[in-house]
Amino acid sequence: MEIVHQSNIILHVVTGSIALLLGLIALLSTKGDTLHTRSGKYFLRFISVVILTGLIGVFIFGRNTFLLVITVLSGYVSFSGYRTLVLKTNEPKITDILVAVGSLLVLAYFLYYFKSIGMIWSPIIIYSTVGAFLFIVIYDFLRYFISTEKYKMHKIWLYEHIYKMTSAFAALLSAFIGTVFEKYQPHSQYIPSVMGILIIIGFMVYFKKFGLKKLPKS
Repeated sequence: MEIVHQSNIILHVVTGSIALLLGLIALLSTKGDTLHTRSGKYFLRFISVVILTGLIGVFIFGRNTFLLVITVLSGYVSFSGYRTLVLKTNEPKITDILVAVGSLLVLAYFLYYFKSIGMIWSPIIIYSTVGAFLFIVIYDFLRYFISTEKYKMHKIWLYEHIYKMTSAFAALLSAFIGTVFEKYQPHSQYIPSVMGILIIIGFMVYFKKFGLKKLPKS
């Protein structure tokens, strides 16, 4: 069983590292071009493996349960960010609702066992991660009240895509750096998140002011 556990860790680390590289390429490449689209697609595939191996680590091998929150957070924003780009509408879809509800149930599971888990990581990281998770899921429910016409006309879907996919990359980077440079916690964990927020703001301001030369195809 130990061999399986170690193999799962190796697969988790390797796919996570590749996902980070692909995410960086997607961030730096021209939005909507072939390189951006392909790197983004492969980023989603590799992060799916990262999420799966993370869930195996928590539920089968009993790793730090807080990793469950980071895993589900990165998984949810990746899924929702991809769906936003594909659908380009805020019309309710049963798949999106079920995934959002399932994610909330996972968060409820973590909060229920929070006292027994203990503050393994810094409180600022735990509370901010849970807060970010709730913010995104709650927004995804509230967006259904936005007029469909306004949602499409103002390209709100694109702002969502920017926020969610960059958040997925930042969450993965934060978990990676926080684990590798454990003795520098919590700085090694929240600095990547702050950088992610700044990148999100930069992209949104740029798009608002200049637009994009090449938008993703429908």
